Amino acid sequence: MAQTSSRWNKKGIHILGLIISLLLLIQNGNAYEFKVGNSGDWSVPLDANANDYNRWAERSRFQIGDTLLFVYPADKDSVLLVTKEDYANCSTTSPIEKYSDGHSVFKFIHSGPFYFISGVHDNCVKNEKLLVVVMADRSNKNQTPSPSPSLSTSEVPPAPAPSVEETPPPPTNSVEMNPTPAPSQESSPPMNSASSIVMSFVGSIGAFIGSSILLGI
Repeated sequence: MAQTSSRWNKKGIHILGLIISLLLLIQNGNAYEFKVGNSGDWSVPLDANANDYNRWAERSRFQIGDTLLFVYPADKDSVLLVTKEDYANCSTTSPIEKYSDGHSVFKFIHSGPFYFISGVHDNCVKNEKLLVVVMADRSNKNQTPSPSPSLSTSEVPPAPAPSVEETPPPPTNSVEMNPTPAPSQESSPPMNSASSIVMSFVGSIGAFIGSSILLGI
């Protein structure tokens, strides 16, 4: 009886571990962690006249839900989220947010520009600063385009009414020609954007196999 109870306990732990793995995979399936500059190192660029961080950011695609990792010595540096003006002037006096733990992770919760500078003014002057532009959410929600702000509804000209032309009567002894019907055009199938679901499914299978091996041991 004790062996049966122990066997059921192991199965319960197995199922619980699998559920937790699936929840983590679903939660992180559409988000990515970007390491600043590809390495995560947050420091003064080798060439102080060139902003290597912004060059890296221009080659990357950031979306809502993604995170940014900064790695730096906590006793010598920090990361400041600032306004556009403070970014341009390397002003460290009134940041929006400050991170100084040496291993900082910032999550993008909305689209638009984000401005980061070093908490050390001299480092910021030497181009230890980063501008990230977040585009949109990876999920296919909110795909309806918004109207252009420069053109209000009242300014939209009404569509012209279709003109009606009178068809002349056919001439006497005319030969009626049956027009050949135009071939129908099949619409292209919608693009399938389920890559993230496939990756989550593959990850789930990996988690299931891994947990099975651990329980077998």
